Amino acid sequence: MPDPAPRYTGLELGEDVTSALHSVLPRTAERTVAAVTVEVPSYTDAFSGPMGQNIETAVQMALGGFLRLATRAEDADAGTQLAPALDGAYELGRGEARSGRTIDALLAAYRVGARVAWRELASTAVNAGLTAETMARFAELVFAFIDELSASSVTGHADELATTGRVRERYLERLGHSLLAGEATEILEAGAEHADWTPPTSLTAVLLPASQIHGLAVNFGPSTLQLNQDLPGVDPTEALAALLVPDMDGPHRRRLLRALAGRRAWVGPARPWAQVRSSYRRALQARDILLGSDVDVLDTDEHLVELVIGADREAADDLRRRVLAPLADLRPNTAAALTETLRSWLLHQGRRDAVAADLVVHAQTVRYRMTQLRELYGERLTDPRTILELTVALGIES
Repeated sequence: MPDPAPRYTGLELGEDVTSALHSVLPRTAERTVAAVTVEVPSYTDAFSGPMGQNIETAVQMALGGFLRLATRAEDADAGTQLAPALDGAYELGRGEARSGRTIDALLAAYRVGARVAWRELASTAVNAGLTAETMARFAELVFAFIDELSASSVTGHADELATTGRVRERYLERLGHSLLAGEATEILEAGAEHADWTPPTSLTAVLLPASQIHGLAVNFGPSTLQLNQDLPGVDPTEALAALLVPDMDGPHRRRLLRALAGRRAWVGPARPWAQVRSSYRRALQARDILLGSDVDVLDTDEHLVELVIGADREAADDLRRRVLAPLADLRPNTAAALTETLRSWLLHQGRRDAVAADLVVHAQTVRYRMTQLRELYGERLTDPRTILELTVALGIES
């Protein structure tokens, strides 16, 4: 809360003028609230019914406080007399922030209120015979008072937003970690309620360097969750961050990938929001298995084969050694050529011309190599299980 306003200079008003001004305060408050209701749409409904009466009372009390301040003795302490009004304005600013109204709406209300209040007070003062010099000083004090109140309200509004923003950020961060930890649905729903977060239909996990996450979340809407530290399965020394992006499944996934262009990112699959842990684990797995990939934005949906085989790299290597065992005694160049031909033959389903085009060799070369392979493998090249193992072991290199 800021310190009270600087000292005001006393306004010399006769007792009759002061009484006349005090007598019009109820009417002034009523007209002020009515004008704000009409001219500032944000307050049309807010000031209806009992709330409007409460606001009128508050305005009347504030104006009464101003008159006491303005007509105080020359040596009286303005700060002591002004502090209650400033405290009230500060709390008003906080309350408006909690109600979801912008500071612009509140300042507009102050401007309208200052205009109407001055018109009513000035009219009364003129009728009471105040001199032009005193009227000028009176106007100066009225608008200085309004400036003090509005400044205090701005501070209260900003403080409330900062406080509630930090609290909500902590709740959202806690929710994000609960999602990645795979907490029970009831715990996740309670966390979402505390964070005032409406669950989307689905979430997609995106893993990327922390240095590249700045300003990215705003592209995907307010339900996007951002986690900058303590990511599960990530070494604390690594500077990685995660986004949990709402409703980017189906055709919307392309928009997500476009928004990530120019960054290094690993994108998991879309999952029902409470199951986003599996999306995060997929993105993390892609980073570990495909770390050497030259693709900037790696869409895990397009690399499922690599992820399946890479899930157990040792098993994949063992499988490859076993299925290629018939070639183990050949010269390295010969074994490499036959392995390449076998892989292409499997992927092109035995179409000789397609294999020749793929390897950029003559069709007769393909025929010769396949004759060699049939001699080495025998009937196994017609065995479905062997074909499956060869396809899995060699298909990853395509």
